[in-house]
Amino acid sequence: MEVLKKGFILFVVLLFCTGADADTVNIGLNYPKTGPYSLQGAAQLSAAKMAVEEINGAGGILGKKVNLVIRDSESKPGVAEKNVEELIDRENCVMVFGGSSSGVAIAGGKVAKSKGKLYFGTLTYSNDTTGKDGHKYIFRECYNAWMGAKVLSDYLRKHYSGKKYFYIVADYTWGWTTEESLRTFSLTLSRKRHKRVLTPFPGATDEDFKQALTRAENSKADVLVVVLFGKDMTKTLTLAAGMGLKDKMAIVVPNLTLGMVQSAGPGVMEGVVGALPWCWNVPYAYGYDKGKEFVEKFSARYDIYPSTSAASAYTILYQYKDAVERSKSYDTRTVISALEGHKFTLLKDEQIWREFDHQCVQTVYAVKCKPEGEVAADKFRQDYFEIINKMPGEEAAISKKRWDELRKKGGKPAVLEW
Repeated sequence: MEVLKKGFILFVVLLFCTGADADTVNIGLNYPKTGPYSLQGAAQLSAAKMAVEEINGAGGILGKKVNLVIRDSESKPGVAEKNVEELIDRENCVMVFGGSSSGVAIAGGKVAKSKGKLYFGTLTYSNDTTGKDGHKYIFRECYNAWMGAKVLSDYLRKHYSGKKYFYIVADYTWGWTTEESLRTFSLTLSRKRHKRVLTPFPGATDEDFKQALTRAENSKADVLVVVLFGKDMTKTLTLAAGMGLKDKMAIVVPNLTLGMVQSAGPGVMEGVVGALPWCWNVPYAYGYDKGKEFVEKFSARYDIYPSTSAASAYTILYQYKDAVERSKSYDTRTVISALEGHKFTLLKDEQIWREFDHQCVQTVYAVKCKPEGEVAADKFRQDYFEIINKMPGEEAAISKKRWDELRKKGGKPAVLEW
């Protein structure tokens, strides 16, 4: 009887640790269904559903079918914290991923750490995510602000060296670290000459953006840097075009996505310069067959091209599957060890989960939005990006020395903490 009792307890523990039942495993998607980044969230959900269907069709993960459990982060850190806690405690998720806000990723990652579970960030560009706020339980698939700024730097120095900049910046960790990174590489560190205005996040209004743009216009700057994302970026650039600012200054948006530019439209976006870790053009420009397959399958299913956000969610699910199967275990620490230092190729060229900070190091791209006529000629009216520069991940990424400095400045140890 005692043996049977112990066996039953072990069975219950195993169910709790690996998901809903012996044949399934729960994975949580904490994504922005609503709020300023909802388009990026929709792309994540679409790609995640496609990946789960493919994975389950191929036998699941270690023989278990994946059950995707979703929650709306609203791009609010407080909501994200509650979601991650619920996904782990109530839904028994073995891993949580998603989000389009660094505030959400950092907050969700901290909860996951407290529960001893993995958290993968999709769109989280703040340097802090794998910098001063990094820990053993969080991995970032996309690039960070530093990498995006660095790949843009060659173009900016070539075309706008010595010019006057004005920065409009979202007032949270992604905005701050993106501004700092771009100032560093564009040689515009002087805030006296290159002024800025902060806009609230979340909750900025059209009036906030109008006031910021008016200050930019009055500054007589040559280059307007819009460190905004999602619908906030779309509103601001639409207003800027209406005010005639595109005729007065060049516009740079450090981090672009397909959903953002499509929302603004080709007339507004034409000539705008930015950066991204992936876009649907990349596999065709450089001959990446698996990337092409992903684009074509996604396009056939949803009648749109996949965005950076979609590619990230898709990659994360396949990388989690790969790590579990290589380690032959769902144990979180074992899976983390399998991820650290692992090199892989999926939708582009080789990427690596860097061991010391859990940043996914990868080739990054600077892009310029194409003329309106070229965009209109595409079957989905989504051929927005001309690739104007690319940089290997090893060259673009924050060095170990600088990472150590950032950790020290943030009062954190020089190694990631369990």
